[in-house]
Amino acid sequence: MVTLVSDDGTFGGPPSVALAQLQEMAERGHDVRLVSLWRGRTPAPGHLGTVPFVSRRARTVIPGQGCLGLLHPLLLGDLWRAMGRADAVHLHVGRDLVSLAALAVARLRRVGFVVQTHGMVEPRTGAVARLFDSVFVPLLRRARCCLVLTERERRALSAVLGAGQPPLVTLPNGMRLSAHARPERSSDGQEVIFLARLHPRKRPEAFVEMAALVHKEIPRARFTLYGTDEGSLEQVNQLVADRGLTDVVRYGGPLEHSAALRAYRGAAVYVLPSVHEPFPMTVLEALAEGTPVVCTSSCGIAGKLADRQAAMVTDGSPQALAEAVSALLTDEALRRRLTGAGHRAIREVFSIRAVVDRLEGIYRDRSRQR
Repeated sequence: MVTLVSDDGTFGGPPSVALAQLQEMAERGHDVRLVSLWRGRTPAPGHLGTVPFVSRRARTVIPGQGCLGLLHPLLLGDLWRAMGRADAVHLHVGRDLVSLAALAVARLRRVGFVVQTHGMVEPRTGAVARLFDSVFVPLLRRARCCLVLTERERRALSAVLGAGQPPLVTLPNGMRLSAHARPERSSDGQEVIFLARLHPRKRPEAFVEMAALVHKEIPRARFTLYGTDEGSLEQVNQLVADRGLTDVVRYGGPLEHSAALRAYRGAAVYVLPSVHEPFPMTVLEALAEGTPVVCTSSCGIAGKLADRQAAMVTDGSPQALAEAVSALLTDEALRRRLTGAGHRAIREVFSIRAVVDRLEGIYRDRSRQR
């Protein structure tokens, strides 16, 4: 279960993680399905790739709360039926109504379940969060285990759960190489892309400032921001106008997943300027598609990428981002080296096969607790 799947990628990484896990499970002969809300311009598909998709159209139950306030009452019946015939239940949860409903259904069904929080459950002190947690946290404590990405997430989740918490098990995210990726491909294009939510934490304004610096040195370079606006588009547009970049920087809107993969493949460089990103799936997707990556040193996987020379890791300043992007746009050999190293990193460090090997073991171990 994941809260929301949409054609514009609103919910970020958790749907991609869940889908990657299920696709690998299906290839191993397991009977899988994904249960979620759906939001899109078309009716929900019956399958996402090879994975059967059980969904209801997202409805806003609590206005003004974004994804937290989404639900559809019939989703509870879908969850009840799916959990009733499942040998393993894996809930990708955050502080939202769908996660709360899934935890409650699992408890009422008396099925064991594993949860994965993706850094979405951290200590909160607001009145609304405290009220929500009075129901949410006791249910979360009933998980057979909680899967965490980083030590930072482990500490935050432990602080929320307190005494009586389930085991916290580290599990990385995984990816597989794209069938379209070619390590040896050359890129004569000069397009640099940003693909993330337009939110202050993602720092799209830093991307624009970087674009202004690169454009002075490489006038042919063009820059596109893709993603759902979550508060930063107005500032981005104003900055583009102030810097005289209206013919250089454009906003391409949100993209469905298949279109996002095509955008990576068509780009010369992918830049993620966000800070304190625990485990960015967009970076892994770009590497898997064979696109050189520029990121910041506070990215949760920056150390591993830097050690393997699989990405250009910077301090996140527009100047440092610009220097890295300019080097990639003007040095074909450097692009080829990063692309090859990125592919090796996916195979050897961030492989979905290795992740699902561990996940199968976790499911078997936890099922014995029944």
